[in-house]
Amino acid sequence: MEHPLNSIRHGYLEVICGCMYSGKTEELIRQLRRCEYARQNYQVFKPVVDDRYSEDEVCSHNQDSISAQVIEDIYDLYRHLRHDTQVVGIDEAQFFSDDILEVVNKLVKNGRRVIIAGLDTDWKGRPFGPMPNLLACADLIHKQYAICMVCGEAATRTQRLVNEDKDILVGSFRVYEARCRRHFDPDLSFLQKPPKNPPPLRPV
Repeated sequence: MEHPLNSIRHGYLEVICGCMYSGKTEELIRQLRRCEYARQNYQVFKPVVDDRYSEDEVCSHNQDSISAQVIEDIYDLYRHLRHDTQVVGIDEAQFFSDDILEVVNKLVKNGRRVIIAGLDTDWKGRPFGPMPNLLACADLIHKQYAICMVCGEAATRTQRLVNEDKDILVGSFRVYEARCRRHFDPDLSFLQKPPKNPPPLRPV
């Protein structure tokens, strides 16, 4: 199917959102691979906090990956941005400050296509970081869905499984799973008794 914004010649913002295990990063990588076929210059950025699979790559849960520039602050993007970059990809956007919207708007105004991937809600089901503002300003939105680990229906929530109340806890298998609205319980992790000899977490 033809991309709905193929006819647009100026910059625009594209946001890929959903819960964990919904294929957000996989879709981001897929879109960037299409840029390769179109011979478009692109760069990928990710926050320093996301070092689950690799320190210098964006990696999906199915181990697909693409090289990325790690940045601590969203304004660091400017220091690494090449003048001939046509497409900018940003993964795990929920971990950046609200300033990301200002940066993205400048990139778009300068004619670049910006593709952002991130969690739209956190482990309590609340809008996550700058994602609500990014979604509100997006020209195109891809809502991704996972599979509920309880009933097998479409999942839109990220269920935390460990007894930890930090807002940001980077992890994957045995730490989080996808849930539908019906089976999502943000208080579940506080009711869980940690095992005496927990298995090592699989890095993601």
